[in-house]
Amino acid sequence: MKGVIMILEVKGIKKTFDKTEILHGISFTVQSGKAMGFLGRNGAGKTTTFRCLMNVFKQTEGEFLLDGKPFDVNQNHIGYLPEERGMYAKVSLKDQLAYFAKLKGADNKKAAEEAEYWIDYFGLKEYTNKKLETLSKGNQQKIQIAQAFINDPAIIILDEPFSGLDPVNAQIFKDAIKEAVAKGKLVIFSSHQMAYVEEMCDEITLIDHGNIIITGDLEEIKKKEGQDKLVLRVNPEDSTVVEDILQNKFGLEFQFVDGEYLITKNTDYTSNEILQELLNHVHEVVSFGQYRPSLQDIFVNKVGGETNA
Repeated sequence: MKGVIMILEVKGIKKTFDKTEILHGISFTVQSGKAMGFLGRNGAGKTTTFRCLMNVFKQTEGEFLLDGKPFDVNQNHIGYLPEERGMYAKVSLKDQLAYFAKLKGADNKKAAEEAEYWIDYFGLKEYTNKKLETLSKGNQQKIQIAQAFINDPAIIILDEPFSGLDPVNAQIFKDAIKEAVAKGKLVIFSSHQMAYVEEMCDEITLIDHGNIIITGDLEEIKKKEGQDKLVLRVNPEDSTVVEDILQNKFGLEFQFVDGEYLITKNTDYTSNEILQELLNHVHEVVSFGQYRPSLQDIFVNKVGGETNA
C-alpha cells in the first residue's frame, strides 16, 4: 500500500551446506517504494539468499525481519520468481495464472481478471487459451514473470528476471517493475544486466563469495567511489604534453581508458591547479571534472570479472 513504508532487514545470515559456509553473515536492508538491485557474479550467493528468505532453505544463523518482526513467507503477500523456472507446460496461460492468483487468495472472478490483465500486459492476449508449451521461450518467460506480479503482491522478489528477454520484452518488464515501485511495493531483483539495474534501481547490494561488498543508495555509492579521481579528455595531439604534466609536474597516477585520462588525486595539488596548468600548455581541454563511475565500473573494480553490459 502506497504511503506505508515497509523495511525488510537481512541480518547476519549464514548458510552452510555440507560443512561449507556459503553465506558469511550477510546483512542489508530493503525499503518499499524503491527498487534494489542484488548483484554478484555466478555463485556469489544471490540465489541462496533468496531461497533462505523464501524459506526454501533454512538459514544456519541470522534472521529476516519485516518492520522489525520475524519475516514469515506464509503471512506476507509475496510475488516470487525463482531461478529455476517451473510452470505447467500443458495448461493454458489463463488457467495457470488464475491458479496462481487463487493460491495468493483471489476468488474465482478476481483470479480470472488478474490472469487476463497480465496476459494482456505482456502482449500475449492471442495466446490466452494456448498451452504454455506452444509458446516461444521468451513468451514462456513472460508468463513466469507474470505469476510473480499477479494479485498485487506487496513484496516482489525476482531472481534473474531479465534472463531470456529480448530488448522489447525487457522494456515491458521494466515498466512493470517501475509501476510496482511507484505503488510503494518492496522490490528486490538479482541481475547481471548492469545497464538495467543502473536505470531502474535506487539502491544496490553487491555480494561476492558470500560476503556483502557494498550496499546502499546507488548515487551515494557512485559519489563515494569516484571522490578520489578526476577524469580528463583532451585532443589526441596533446596526449604527450598531458602525460608529461600529470606525471612529471604533479606526480599523479593515471590511466588512459576509452579516450579519457582517469587521474588519481592527491592532497598536494587542487583540481584547479591541475586544470590551470593544462590550460596553459594544451590546445584544448575538452572536459575535466570529478570522476563518476558507472555501475559496471564499480562492479568490476569491487569483484572483477565480466558482466553483461
